[in-house]
Amino acid sequence: MKTDTYRGAITRAMRHAMEKNERTILFGQGVTDHVGILGTTLNLEKEFGSDRVFETPLAEDSMTGFALGASLSGLYPIHVHIRADFMLLAMNQLVNSIAKYRYMYGGLFATPMLIRSIVGRSWGQGAQHSQSLQALFAHIPGIYVVMPSSARTAYATYIYANSACASPVVSLEHRLLYDYSFDRKDDEDVIFYPFTSFRVRQGGDVTIVATSIMVEEAIRAANYVKEMTGLDAEIIDLHCISHPDENLIIESVRKTGRLIVADTGWESFGVCAEIARIIATREPNVLRAPIKCLSLAKAPCPTAHRLEHWYYPDMANLVDSIYSLCFDRFDHGKQLPSEEYVKEVHKTFKGPF
Repeated sequence: MKTDTYRGAITRAMRHAMEKNERTILFGQGVTDHVGILGTTLNLEKEFGSDRVFETPLAEDSMTGFALGASLSGLYPIHVHIRADFMLLAMNQLVNSIAKYRYMYGGLFATPMLIRSIVGRSWGQGAQHSQSLQALFAHIPGIYVVMPSSARTAYATYIYANSACASPVVSLEHRLLYDYSFDRKDDEDVIFYPFTSFRVRQGGDVTIVATSIMVEEAIRAANYVKEMTGLDAEIIDLHCISHPDENLIIESVRKTGRLIVADTGWESFGVCAEIARIIATREPNVLRAPIKCLSLAKAPCPTAHRLEHWYYPDMANLVDSIYSLCFDRFDHGKQLPSEEYVKEVHKTFKGPF
């Protein structure tokens, strides 16, 4: 079985977009430096020229406005923000213009573009450089908001967005996923409709609806509880935060009767709240137990490594939640995975970047 990294898949998608669509331009802070947005844009300036791949000044609002103008002029902009926090400086362009242009002009204009940004833990990022803000963007009609959790979904989403989508797409990539290796099947490059949700594991005891890296944590947790107790968890990759597949989620919860929502953002007014709303308003009677939500602690992210460890949920929290739901008790008495096992996928200290 061949493998592909998350980083490698995004790099292939960026190169494909530049090669197959001559209208594509790629820009952002760090796009042409020696790191190249964690390796996803390396050497693209040399391959396609500085008129199509270029750095930007520290002016997020202006550069997002530039993306809007480029899109209206017939280009396809890919604008990269090295951290999602910086997108807050561009909210006026994104919310008041990009998301609403087609609506305000009766469909005469479209604003196709891809805005890539990075979220998630990495020791030392602190309160202003690690926020997972997908709920803010998904709240706005007119934007597709995705959180690719695998190499395949990242590649397919970016190629589809560049070649077939007339709407703006905001994608939030988790920085811990870049080094993940994924099995690459023979049909890996087959492009599918990506603005939906996907079932990634079948199971009958509990449903886990997860975003971004929490999909990988859910898979590890499901494998652990299956081995230890025989419980089978079903996992749904929410993927498109702004357009969840409500029927898929409800169908799964009908089968299991139990639901865990695992997100990389805060619980209140976010993805956890939205998935709970879907069940509560459409089919609340399918639940055999209250919904459990895993999310960030309700506080700004700490910088200290030990505090950060408690701030983020992981597969051990998921295992604990599965046991609590399936054995109908908070004090289930089951063995949780060791700290060493849990941290296998999290990098040790390498500095704040």
